[in-house]
Amino acid sequence: MKRILGVFIIILTILSCNSQKIYQDFDISYSKSGGYAPTYENLLIKGNDAHYSFEGQGKKIKKSFKVSNEDLKNLEETLSKNNFRRIQEDHKKVYDNVTTSINIKKGVNEGSKNDGSMIMPNYKTNWENITAEFQKLINNNVKN
Repeated sequence: MKRILGVFIIILTILSCNSQKIYQDFDISYSKSGGYAPTYENLLIKGNDAHYSFEGQGKKIKKSFKVSNEDLKNLEETLSKNNFRRIQEDHKKVYDNVTTSINIKKGVNEGSKNDGSMIMPNYKTNWENITAEFQKLINNNVKN
């Protein structure tokens, strides 16, 4: 009986570790979270596979979908055109703000930025262009 219980616990542990893998192994991530009435929105992309989740405003959405090569190319071009790597974050403390974070783990635009303390004014348009491209990708693939 102890062997069966031990094997069951090992299998359960392995399965629980694999379910978290999609949240660690990604090339591109986009997330928005926080605010007075907190919402959590995440988009994780690995290759052409995307995992989207949204929780807040009384909604809970989880969806996996394929991202086309054209959409990935548009995203890369938007990141490059808007100098993603050169965007400067401000260092003011801002509380109860919805924060957007973008992490790129491969390619020429590799880097991590977030607007938790706001974006410096001369990079604000660049940041808005980039976040709009992510929202376009979400809106085209996730029907609320």
